Amino acid sequence: MYRLLRTFTALTALTALGLTAGCSSESGTKGEQRSATEAGASPAATQKAAQSTFWVDPQSAAARQVRQWEQEGRTQDAAALKRISEQPMAVWPAGDDPAPDIKAAVDGAAQGDRTAVLVAYNIPHRDCGQHSAGGAQSPEFYGQWIDTFAGAIGDRPAVVILEPDAIPHIVDGCTPAEYHAERYQLLSDAIQRLKQQPRTKVYLDAGNPGWISQAGKLAEPLQQAGIAQADGFSLNVSNFQDDETIKAYGRGLSGIVGDKHFVMDTSRNGKGPLAGDREDAWCNPPGRGLGTPPTDRTGEPLLDAVLWIKRPGDSDGPCRGGPAAGQWWPDYALGLARNAKAT
Repeated sequence: MYRLLRTFTALTALTALGLTAGCSSESGTKGEQRSATEAGASPAATQKAAQSTFWVDPQSAAARQVRQWEQEGRTQDAAALKRISEQPMAVWPAGDDPAPDIKAAVDGAAQGDRTAVLVAYNIPHRDCGQHSAGGAQSPEFYGQWIDTFAGAIGDRPAVVILEPDAIPHIVDGCTPAEYHAERYQLLSDAIQRLKQQPRTKVYLDAGNPGWISQAGKLAEPLQQAGIAQADGFSLNVSNFQDDETIKAYGRGLSGIVGDKHFVMDTSRNGKGPLAGDREDAWCNPPGRGLGTPPTDRTGEPLLDAVLWIKRPGDSDGPCRGGPAAGQWWPDYALGLARNAKAT
């Protein structure tokens, strides 16, 4: 990732490592997630969903934008944007009460025998005070939030990406040392609670190769945070590293954390990262494109799934003319769609 974003309506902006990523894709507005089952998907979306393990949200910001542009006669733009709206994307539940967002997703997924992809992004002291600063106001509230999060999943199938940036921010020194022990405990407790749900897989976030270039630096922090009890780790959330770079990094990291499997975010990596060594390379970089579509048929023994964890078109923050982190930015989304990786 370079780092992820959002206050659960706002996404992240990452540390001063020039390789940050924007972390969030919290769905912008709670209503977008909570109305996810109120309308049916288009025939094309339904067909694509039938080919995928993961759930396509018929009320995503991209889907609503497509319908608006079709009504306005912007048919070419609407057709391009369907490259986003007809793909499964992660849901970033609200930071106050995650239950409505989660229930809408798992209920909608159940209707098509699909799996919901969810992001738990509410750790205290989140994002080191940057674009997606915030999170739970106390460790106690976070524990209650995770309990509600897990309970809302119930016995439905779900993939949970746990706390983008939380471990890498410890490794890069951005999160103050006095919060490290608390964070490790909260993450470990969260994994144990989520794994009580019978059909939930949990992937603890491990950043991206451009952020923590030496994977070995992540090994002990991931172990302290309970990676042994998780299904694996996630990579490249909200970032732009290319597929082969991520896979190689993931294989290396797996070998030093108990051969754990991993998932990777390819939502915006179709053109790779922005060239040059710019500190803002993670924040709404121009000229990027959609990457490999989500699938669990990866052909890689350790790679469980390719996912769109960051919702393409959600801003990384108020940079390069973008809105606040996590807010829908149709012009940027359209650029991603037009520059999509050929598949």
